[in-house]
Amino acid sequence: MSIATIEQAAVETRGHEKYDRLIVAAQALPRLQVAVVHPCDAATLGAALEASALGIVEPILVGPPGKIAAAAAALDADIGAFRLVDAGHSHEAAQKAVALVRAGEAESLMKGSLHTDELMAAVVRRDGGLRTARRVSHCFVMDVPGHATPLIITDAAVNIAPSLEEKRDITQNAIDLAQALGVASVRVAILSATESINAKMPSTLDAAALCKMADRGQITGGILDGPLALDNAIDPEAARIKKIHSPVAGQANVLVVPDLEAGNMLAKSLTFLARADAAGIVLGARVPIILTSRADSRLTRLASCAVASLFAAAQRACRPLPEV
Repeated sequence: MSIATIEQAAVETRGHEKYDRLIVAAQALPRLQVAVVHPCDAATLGAALEASALGIVEPILVGPPGKIAAAAAALDADIGAFRLVDAGHSHEAAQKAVALVRAGEAESLMKGSLHTDELMAAVVRRDGGLRTARRVSHCFVMDVPGHATPLIITDAAVNIAPSLEEKRDITQNAIDLAQALGVASVRVAILSATESINAKMPSTLDAAALCKMADRGQITGGILDGPLALDNAIDPEAARIKKIHSPVAGQANVLVVPDLEAGNMLAKSLTFLARADAAGIVLGARVPIILTSRADSRLTRLASCAVASLFAAAQRACRPLPEV
């Protein structure tokens, strides 16, 4: 047996207990009404249908009926029982899906076969969008082999070079998500290349400011520490060697990256080198947005649906974010 075959077998047989627990928790909740935007490929449509079969979501299919029917035929799936909203193209599908949320007919959006920018443009538009007073940001909920708990990494997909105020919202969104997933103690590491504050490295200054903002109640619900390098954020031995003593160092479950480039490289390194799975969700809008990639596995897509369901349930139980 070749090394490649052995490695592939290991990937296929390793457990996904962390994602399995999320899916089971979501199955105990009412079905999430999800507007699936332009589900014109087998991967997106298949994930929505499987999440429906598992009792997690109730999909509303928004897009060109002919293309959706072709995707269903490729799956040999019957979509006759699902609501279909006719939209001539992807841009119109995004607008109509947002309108369903505004009308109270959908509690979440799910990205189909359209570009992320096209969907998010409809979400963040000032007239008729889903903006709130909070900055919209993306979270990966990562199942990393050998790591005991899921890791939330933010922001690796939406905010390119966030300001300090934007990082405050990014951090708060991630804390809210961790709480919705049932994390008892949310430990947030504000990442940089070093654990020392360096005036020539702006990310370390932002990290220190965010920690002080948490001290002053401007960020709530989590314990913050930073700047921290990745090793001493997640590895207790690395934190011990560096003599960093805090409730976060070595045991962070939320990682806030300096910018999108750093976050994207961190998430993809874990995915392609450590064989981690990365469920994706966008927060800060009126509803959670399930943001999947064409490269996502079946389980990752289902886990993304489960994460959105759990977050939406937490939103129902508290006061919603003010609109703008």
